[in-house]
Amino acid sequence: MTTGHVFIAISLDGFIARRDGNIDWLMKQQTSGEDHGYDAFMASVDGIIMGRGTFEKVLTFGDWSYPKPVVVMSGTLNDADIPGDLRDKVQVSALGPAEIMRELADKGWARAYVDGGRVIQSFLQAGLISDMTLTHIPVLIGEGLPLFGKLDRDIDLEHLETRSFPSGLVSSTYRVRQAGNRTP
Repeated sequence: MTTGHVFIAISLDGFIARRDGNIDWLMKQQTSGEDHGYDAFMASVDGIIMGRGTFEKVLTFGDWSYPKPVVVMSGTLNDADIPGDLRDKVQVSALGPAEIMRELADKGWARAYVDGGRVIQSFLQAGLISDMTLTHIPVLIGEGLPLFGKLDRDIDLEHLETRSFPSGLVSSTYRVRQAGNRTP
């Protein structure tokens, strides 16, 4: 099956966006061209799975920046809602996490970039995330949309690496330990 991988920025207090979805706090970060590993991460995946909210936010950025195929998980959007210039790059799916991963495996995807708070949460709950790189942005926003929500069980993580950058960003990568795949 296709494996899920997360690469996401969060505020120091654990939010991915303000309550209204605004990410102004993220967009004003001065990183002076630092390489935070995003390009290497993108080169390692076959495509991106994102939620409707993330897709709609990305559309506001102007130019489409994803060089890989994108699957938008949504129960309300359909392919007709995709802008014409993106129809060969983006598809909409109402399937659940496990079904999407099986479908993508049938299409030859080995690794999928999973993006968007609720989508990441649902893939974690389903045991479909292999690893996560979380980049903490040095800002406290007080409230917003959390990356992680309620869990029905603990999800054990194994720390793999932490990198800090002159801008103050700190990226940590964790392997998600699945039942039966635990290392001492």
